[in-house]
Formats: sequence, structure tokens, C-alpha cells
Amino acid sequence: MQAVEGRPTADLMAELEWRGMVHQVTDPELGGKLAAERFVGYAGFDATADSLHVGHLVGLVGLQRLQRAGHRPLALVGGGTTLVGDPSGKEAERPLLSVEEIDANVAGIRGHIERFVELGEGAGGGAVVDNAAWLRRVGLTDFLRDVGKHFTVNAMLAKESVRARLTEREQGISYTEFSYMLLQAYDFLHLYDTFGCRLQLGGSDQWGNITTGIELVRRVRGVAVYGITWPLVTKADGTKFGKTEAGAVWLDPRRTSPYHFFQFWLRTDDRDVIRYLKLLSSLDWDAIATLEVEVAERPAQRRAQQALADDLTTAVHGRPAAEAARRAAQALFGGELADLDEATLLDVFAEAPSITLSRSELSDGGVPFVELLARTGAVPSRSAARAAVEAGGAYVNNRRETDVDRRIGEEDLVAGAYVVLRRGRRSYHLVRFG
Repeated sequence: MQAVEGRPTADLMAELEWRGMVHQVTDPELGGKLAAERFVGYAGFDATADSLHVGHLVGLVGLQRLQRAGHRPLALVGGGTTLVGDPSGKEAERPLLSVEEIDANVAGIRGHIERFVELGEGAGGGAVVDNAAWLRRVGLTDFLRDVGKHFTVNAMLAKESVRARLTEREQGISYTEFSYMLLQAYDFLHLYDTFGCRLQLGGSDQWGNITTGIELVRRVRGVAVYGITWPLVTKADGTKFGKTEAGAVWLDPRRTSPYHFFQFWLRTDDRDVIRYLKLLSSLDWDAIATLEVEVAERPAQRRAQQALADDLTTAVHGRPAAEAARRAAQALFGGELADLDEATLLDVFAEAPSITLSRSELSDGGVPFVELLARTGAVPSRSAARAAVEAGGAYVNNRRETDVDRRIGEEDLVAGAYVVLRRGRRSYHLVRFG
């Protein structure tokens, strides 16, 4: 059964289209040009936080695919434009950050980019560039003469990012944010002059900014440059992609642990998973076609979600972190706990009831298992605990325990300080011995 149609060729545009990464193209002949010529292309990333989040993965993967097709990728970090703020898709003006905050954010973002773009000086080597290097130096009157004179206010008002704020929002738009599209246009001109950049990639909400840059390069340099946008990523249930009850899903492990990052993808809706595999993963046509059959015929096994979680966690955090996250995920289904470190263990059982007991209770033969079950609240009484153990429904560190005289000692500790008790299939309780 062949479930995925439209096998891509070696042509970059054909692959991007198959993967659902093409929403708008400024020139219908661009695919042929990409197949015949070497391009330098860029995508931009705001420096509004010290980490990128999963919503930025499309841009990172887009640059990666550009590079693998033989072109040179530039990742533009907005150390300059973030001082102004992009109004695209925003209902209100963003709070302005200080120069120091933005510089710290730029430094944090660079590490995420380097996991997807291979940096180098050669024809295909990628680069990370910060537009603070030129935007913070440009003079206002020079900018107005060299850039502003090429655009009418009428044309700028017609751009969706501006029009929506003027006609559909109460907040309006400040002159600061109104000027953002001209700054981004100037970025394209600078990258063309410096690197020979002829292609900009971005989300569909960036279409107006991209076409403004194309127009500026045409007017000032008399050459054709191009743009591709990808569709904004959505979820089938209508909720915003990349958002959870806890907030955004970040690429920095200090903000979102590899385990929770893995879990985010593991929970992907069946209606979304093949689309996300095409859009974001490194899996090829054959692998995704096989997984689409799995989703249709054996959805309960969730193999497509597992493949998605493994691929993206590996890409963002590395293979060892992905394997640790997979083992941690299995722990909730009776997997081995002994290899989990403290941070991962606490991530896995963050929602489980917990108590802290003195380490001294483990001396003199340890704590009776039935007593510990009752003290955690896993069962209402010691007699209920004995009945659960005798019935085979009680577990120590995911291992069934049927000995009612069992005692918990130092040898049972996981990550040096914890014991995980389980009653039945999913009732976990965490005990910390401090």
C-alpha cells in the first residue's frame, strides 16, 4: 500500500513541496534556478529570548535542507531588528528589550542554529550573522535617504502585518514597528552586497517583509532576488502549535528538558504526525510512507509519534539525550528505572505524589514495604497494602513485589535518593530519602 504520494526528486523545490514547506514563491521559475545554480539563502530569527522554540524548527530545517542541496545557508539573528520588534502576527506591540538582553539572547540562539547548519567559509559553508553589526551603525538620515525613499506609505499600509494592526486591532501600530519591514528589507540588501545572497526563506506571515526586501534589492542594485514562504504550522484540534499548559516548548534543555521535549512530540495527534514528519524530520519518503501506513492500520502502537520524537530530540539535543528521553518515557509504562539520573527521574514523575523521609529510616534493615505503601497514600492502610502485595499489584521501582515482608533499603535507591512505588498500572508515588 503506497500511502504517501508524490515521491520527491533530487530537486530541492520538489522536496520542499512534497514536505509541505512551500506556501508562496515569488517566482514560478525559482525551482529550476535552484536546480541549476548555487544560491546563498537566509532565514531570520528574532532575538526575543535566549532560546529558540519548536516554532523555529521549520526555519532551522529549511536552512539545513538548503545546505544539503548544495546551497549556502545564512542564519540571520535579529540583534538589530529585535530593538524595533516585528509586528507580524502580533496583536499588540512587544515590550522593548535592552541592548544587553538582546546580546545575551543572540549568544544563546547561536548554539541552536549550529546543530542544524554546518558552519564554514567555503561555498557551501553556513554562517550565523547578526544584523546588529550593520543596523545599529546606520544613521537615521542615511537610512531614510537610501531605503525609505524607495517605498510609499501607501504600499507599506497595504502589507498584511500593518493592515491587520490598523483595521482589526484596537492597539494600532507605532512608527517603530511600522518601520520594521524597511529594516528587514535593508537586511536583504546588505546580505546581497556582502554574501551574494539571493534567497530569503520565512513563514507565510513574513511575505510582506520578504517582498519589500526583494523590491529594495531590485531598485537599488537592479538584480532579481527571490523568496519562499512556508505555511504557518498549526494543530488539527485548532490549538496553537508549540504551546502547552506550561508554555512554549523550548530548544534549550534548561527551559524544556529533553524528556519533556520528547514527550511533546510523542503526544502528537494522529491527524498531525505525518505532516510533522514531512515538515520537520530527516526521515525520507520511504520511511514516512511506511509510518503513514502504521498510523492508518495500527494507530495504537504510535510508531510514527515515536519516530518523530526520536528524530527531533536527536536533532536538537543529540543521540544520547534522545535515548535517555526514550528510556524515561518507557519508565511510565513499566520500564527500567535504574539508569535514570535525578533530573530525568524528577521530570518523569513530576506529577506523582511524593513524600520525603529521613535517610536514617533505611538503616537497621530498612523500611517495611507495606508500611511505606500506606505512608505514601498509595493505599489507605497497612492491611490494604498487604492485600495489594499478595495480589501482585504493588511494585518497587517498576518491579512487582509479592513478598509482604519485603523491606526497602539503600540498595533500592534510584539516582541515589529515590524509591518509586506503584500501585496497579498507573498509580505512582515517589519517595525521597534525604
